[in-house]
Amino acid sequence: MSLVDFLSRELKVFLLATLPVIELRGAIPYGIAMGMNPIHAAFLCVAGSMIPVPFILFFLKPFFMRLRSISMIRKFEKWLIKRTERKAKNIKKYSILGLVFFVAIPLPSTGVWTGAMAAAFLNLPIKYAFFAIFLGNIIAALLLTVLSHLAILNI
Repeated sequence: MSLVDFLSRELKVFLLATLPVIELRGAIPYGIAMGMNPIHAAFLCVAGSMIPVPFILFFLKPFFMRLRSISMIRKFEKWLIKRTERKAKNIKKYSILGLVFFVAIPLPSTGVWTGAMAAAFLNLPIKYAFFAIFLGNIIAALLLTVLSHLAILNI
């Protein structure tokens, strides 16, 4: 038996939602497929996916600033900034409102991790960025919960 077998399904769903790429886009359908109440799964996933946001908003830029002298870190930072800017054109154009919609669209690479990185790199005010990411995350959770529940019902 592995460590994962001992975790409750709620904790599995919560932890899955904290991971980049998967976030609540993967955790909500997983939780519903495991038999969880869709609303319960959505609440857990919103909470789990928001865990990394303050760390990204507060510490991403200072992390890169301290480690810029390391060539590999500097190259990774440049790649990450380019990738984020490519994905976040509407955030640059529409600021906080763009950030809400960017996070709300339940597509790959449009979640809270990329939204928080874009907010950090674009120097959006942290309190507004956090609120926009949270609001967008709730919208994404609602969309995914409805779609996942309908899929389970075969509608």
